[in-house]
Amino acid sequence: MGPNNSPSPARRREPAVIETERLLLRPLTRDDVDRMVTLHADPEVTRFVPTFTRAQAYARLVEIEDQWAERGHGLCAVELKETGEFLGRCGLNYWDIFDEVEAGWTFRRASWGRGYATESARACVEWGFRRLDTPYFTAMIDPANTPSARVAQRLGFTPLREDHFLGHDVLVHALHRPGHEKR
Repeated sequence: MGPNNSPSPARRREPAVIETERLLLRPLTRDDVDRMVTLHADPEVTRFVPTFTRAQAYARLVEIEDQWAERGHGLCAVELKETGEFLGRCGLNYWDIFDEVEAGWTFRRASWGRGYATESARACVEWGFRRLDTPYFTAMIDPANTPSARVAQRLGFTPLREDHFLGHDVLVHALHRPGHEKR
C-alpha cells in the first residue's frame, strides 16, 4: 500500500466512531491531508466534488476537526477494517447556510461498486439519528451523479428540493427520522 492508503497515525490515536461489518469510520483529522489531496485529485472523483490543493485540504480538515469538537459529528475517514486501507470519506456535515446536516460520501475510484458508500452512509445516518436531535438528514447530489443518487435511494432518501451549492446545481434529498416523515 502506498502512503495515502496505509493506516494513518490518527487511526492509532482515535478510536473508530462507527464500525460496520467491513469498515471502520473515524473522524478525519489534519493528519489525513495527503489522503484528501489524493482522493480529490482524481478527475473522475472530482466531476461532482471540488479538487483541493494541499493548503485547501488542510484548511478543510481543520474545519472538520472544529465541527467534531463543536457539534460532536463530522466527516469520517472510511477504512477497510481488514487492512486499514483508506477508501474515502463519509459522514455528517452541518451547513449553516441551510441549517441542515448533510450525509455525504466520496470514495476512491478503486473502491467504487463494492457497496462501501451504502454501507458507510447507512451506518452514519443510523449513528446520527441516535446522537442528534434532527428531524432529517439531507444529501446534496449533482443531478448527473447517478451512482450517488442510487446510494441515497437505497438508504431511503427522497427528493426534497433543487438548490445551488458550491458552484453546482444539486438535487437535495432528505431522509426523515422514523416517525417524522414529511406529511
